[in-house]
Amino acid sequence: MLFIGEYELINRIRKVAERNKIWRSYIGMGYHNCCVPHTIMRNIFENPGWTTQYTPYQPEVAQGRLEGLLNYQTLVSDLTGLEVANASLLDEGTAAAEALSLCYRQNRRPKLLVSNMLHPQTISVVETRCQSLGLTVEINDVFEVDFSNRDIAGVLFQYPDTEGNVHDFSAVTEHAHSHGTLVCCATDLLSLTLLRPPSEFGVDIAVGTSQRLGVPLGYGGPHAGFFACTQSLVRLMPGRMIGVTRDASGRDGYRLALQTREQHIRRDKATSNICTAQALLANMSAMFAALQYGLDLDMNMIPNQLFFDTLRIEPKLEIEDIKARAYQKEINLRYYEDGSVGVALDETVTFQDINDLFYIFGGTRKIEDLLEDPMVREKSISRSEFKRTSPFLTHPVFNSHHSETRIVRYMKKLENKDISLVHSMIPLGSCTMKLNSTTEMMPCSFKHFTDIHPFAPLDQSLGYHQLFAELEKDLCTITGYDKISFQPNSGAQGEYAGLRAIQCYHEARGDKLRDVCLIPVSAHGTNPASAQMAGMRVEPVKVKHDGTIDVEDLKSKAEKFKNRLSCLMITYPSTNGVFEETVADVCDIIHKNGGQVYLDGANMNAQVGLCRPGDYGSDVSHLNLHKTFCIPHGGGGPGMGPIGVKSHLAPFLPGHPVVNPLGANSTSYGVVSAAPYGSSAILPISWAYIKMMGPRGLRKATQVAILNANYMSKVLEPYYETVFKSSTSDLVAHEFIIDVRDFKKTANIEAADIAKRLMDYGFHAPTMSWPVAGTLMIEPTESEDKQELDRFCDALISIRQEIRDIEEGKLDIRVNPLKMAPHTQEQVISSSWERPYSREEAAFPAHFVKPDTKIWPTVARIDDIYGDKHLVCTCPPILDEYN
Repeated sequence: MLFIGEYELINRIRKVAERNKIWRSYIGMGYHNCCVPHTIMRNIFENPGWTTQYTPYQPEVAQGRLEGLLNYQTLVSDLTGLEVANASLLDEGTAAAEALSLCYRQNRRPKLLVSNMLHPQTISVVETRCQSLGLTVEINDVFEVDFSNRDIAGVLFQYPDTEGNVHDFSAVTEHAHSHGTLVCCATDLLSLTLLRPPSEFGVDIAVGTSQRLGVPLGYGGPHAGFFACTQSLVRLMPGRMIGVTRDASGRDGYRLALQTREQHIRRDKATSNICTAQALLANMSAMFAALQYGLDLDMNMIPNQLFFDTLRIEPKLEIEDIKARAYQKEINLRYYEDGSVGVALDETVTFQDINDLFYIFGGTRKIEDLLEDPMVREKSISRSEFKRTSPFLTHPVFNSHHSETRIVRYMKKLENKDISLVHSMIPLGSCTMKLNSTTEMMPCSFKHFTDIHPFAPLDQSLGYHQLFAELEKDLCTITGYDKISFQPNSGAQGEYAGLRAIQCYHEARGDKLRDVCLIPVSAHGTNPASAQMAGMRVEPVKVKHDGTIDVEDLKSKAEKFKNRLSCLMITYPSTNGVFEETVADVCDIIHKNGGQVYLDGANMNAQVGLCRPGDYGSDVSHLNLHKTFCIPHGGGGPGMGPIGVKSHLAPFLPGHPVVNPLGANSTSYGVVSAAPYGSSAILPISWAYIKMMGPRGLRKATQVAILNANYMSKVLEPYYETVFKSSTSDLVAHEFIIDVRDFKKTANIEAADIAKRLMDYGFHAPTMSWPVAGTLMIEPTESEDKQELDRFCDALISIRQEIRDIEEGKLDIRVNPLKMAPHTQEQVISSSWERPYSREEAAFPAHFVKPDTKIWPTVARIDDIYGDKHLVCTCPPILDEYN
């Protein structure tokens, strides 16, 4: 692992990328070429003002991305015809698994039915998820199923299906509903601009991917999955959802709705273990129908009676001739075992592309001639009973930006409503909001990375596989593990994948009863939910007063469950901000009792270059590449959570039904993500970060992160108590927790008041009330210089003086700058100001908050309770803005 400079790196990564061959891919299976609007690529995807925000837990300084996500929800709701949608999921496969899991939670029936005409990767993800929950998955023709036994929790079919067929599922839905079975539909959003929406079949849930709405292939991701459902299921819906509420001034504002479903609050009772999601429409032409008609005329058999953009063709030529002609034209097709061939078209297809396809299948016609034939129009969906007649995307936000000028201004308006790393540090404990350098980000836009289908032949993706191999080698060197799987496309997915590998390992050894997972209460928030999803029984382990694991309690429980112990999930350093000095002993206790150690990699930013999990006893970890290894958070995603394992767990890593990362002889438990290598297109970021830092730079980054945290803890010590410190050194790790609980008694001030007041100083709040209720957890990272650390400390010190003024009666206990925070520009410049403190105190509370650098919250304090009681999750009318 050698250090290389920025210009050298760009030259090198370009050569790696160009080892990928860009052929025309008409494979389909949920992945399609699309035209990515340049204005969106430049102004959002390549813009740190959009990529470096955090998940919008502090809505007053996140109104821009909240509005954008609400637009997404409205788009999905409109196109599917269902009442509510969430703010995206990881991909289509995991969205489908979440849908069927919801069906089980709703009616507790042991069987799930999956159509045999789903994409194969979707079937595999569903099977893997349900296996760990002890559910039976039956794969069948949904038109032939009898629901009368009332033992099927949910049914999932695809519309259009994986071979492009369009069917009427009304009878299936009616039959299922009459016997209490919920109905789920995997669908294509683009097709729903032409086809009747799933809601008109009576479905309860619709899922899929929005990849083809302006997001490149990227060898499988990142792509935003979608999830929509009926209003009656909204409180069971997984993932994050944006809702409309009001602020303290009575104006509309956006927020994350129903946050009490979040996994760190409900722990093993959570509806999902989702920690990140994926955070735009194109149109098609009559060429699809022309292709089908032309091939039919040339004596190719086409079973599809009605289709959207995909055909299954029984060619008149021998399959080897088809493959040879496709190879000659550099076109990838889908080849079935029975010799038939799949072709999936998209909006990038030209007349020449269609003519090349005619040639491949032995045709002699030209599309230019066929388009004049009236029979082409007769075969179009627009002439069928499936033609969509209901309106969609009628809200002004979707049809008011008719020029690039307007859309750029709209994107910039939303960007300006958010605090991101371009404004100030985001000191979130556990989430590592650090520099995402321009050089690291640049390769993600290279066409040789963006334009590769995830199921393209291996010899066309050699650049990606070189990248995987080099990144795996570097990550193994950093962690002490022996093998890496890149399939998990979030940290929580990594947790789930690692736990399933452990379970599979036990089962292979005959230990099928090992199902107990020990989790210290200081562990990362998604851990209990992931363990529950993996079919484990969660047993909490106590933590001592200094924040470290109670080793005696751990030993007692490890021995108590000796014959059932599957694993320990530990976070190191813990979320309490301390290094567990007994970590090696803890791992040894688990191993002696037959268990495995899962070490949560959320806090690797305190370990890289200093210690390695594989050396002190851990068997598996997920690595949050969107934390330690510099992939930006993007306002809540995409993330990447590959897992590293010791050699004995390597055979049990995730596989894939189409492109198996483990090879043909693996003993994988199944599939966790739709794409074989997860969100491949963002891996160049971490690859570049490691290459440019080198061993010395990585070690120094860790050391500076720890130094920064200890510096801030010491500066704040006279004003705020640090809750947990090392009992031997009186130091913290790379993050620390300050205690603000007593202020509730002395001044009626809570952690939320401090969080909102920090916005007036130009800062995003630290992590609030987690892992300890009523506290703030701060992580400065290595990216911030001393000047920025001092600015943030000065803000907290100034806020402590404001609290003291309340305690001493100088400020009113109910109407004061903290309770009324944040202060909007509209409030401060209003002709009416009746508060017992000055406008200057409200808006410019410190010397470094100046008019030319002031960041104004765009709404006053959001009313969370009102929002949950009046749940609105699609765009409200905002007519004045668009008139």
